[in-house]
Amino acid sequence: MRDQNKAYLYAFATVLLWSTVASAFKITLRYLDPLQLLLYASLASTSTLALTVIIQGKLRLALSYSKQQYLKSLLLGLLNPCLYYVILFKAYDLLPAQEAQPLNYTWAITLSLLSIPLLKQRIRLQEILAGFVCYAGVLVISTRGNVLDFRLSDPLGVTLALASTIVWALYWIYNARHNRDAVVGLFLNFTFAMPSIFILCLLFSDFRVSSLYGLMGAAYVGVVEMGIAFVFWLIALRLSETTARVANLIFISPFVSLFFIHFLVGEEILPSTPIGLVLIVVGLLIQRTGKRSK
Repeated sequence: MRDQNKAYLYAFATVLLWSTVASAFKITLRYLDPLQLLLYASLASTSTLALTVIIQGKLRLALSYSKQQYLKSLLLGLLNPCLYYVILFKAYDLLPAQEAQPLNYTWAITLSLLSIPLLKQRIRLQEILAGFVCYAGVLVISTRGNVLDFRLSDPLGVTLALASTIVWALYWIYNARHNRDAVVGLFLNFTFAMPSIFILCLLFSDFRVSSLYGLMGAAYVGVVEMGIAFVFWLIALRLSETTARVANLIFISPFVSLFFIHFLVGEEILPSTPIGLVLIVVGLLIQRTGKRSK
């Protein structure tokens, strides 16, 4: 099989896996609170990433970094998974999955906006247009179509969902500055974040879990969303002749996700959700087209 065909297979597998996680978040949060979900999902993810590092023969590399690089891993770990998933899981706890998932999907626009002050990048007209289109979709979804009334379905939930995009964008901006193997870097971030996650759970939650379904859901989130899907995506990018050939496939994910949200979570998909999601994806495509042309 040609490498490009393998790249498509890994990319489609990633899209399918990422399409299930919004439903997994929502279902698991019926049995665990956000901090418990973060703790047990992070344990599963760290184990998965450790196994991946060992299988890929990169354990020696993971142990070869300097103290300064390990300190940077600690700081990045406080952003992701620690702060990012605390905010994201709480947003999913407050909002229907069909609202939280598209709002979180606007992180690429947030990344462009934060790159202006942090990376001294110039904003282009195309990015301004992309931002307006994306956030028009956010407005449609968060008001459930009642745009003129401007009554948010859950102000705190919407704020947290959008705040998660800021944390995620900051993580990628600072992570891109460190020349490390991607899988090893993520493994180190999760490893160094675990003590902070334990302390948060100890102070503000509880280690006891009343249902096995909660642990199963957390394991799925950790292994799939935080682990395997990320590794599959890196493999797809490495095998593909060009990044663009597989990168645009990710726009399928939020629409497939609505299918799972309806049939697995049981949410009735509001007409405003796909309309707002289309606007968000169109905005992201405008942004990506502008970057390619540049």
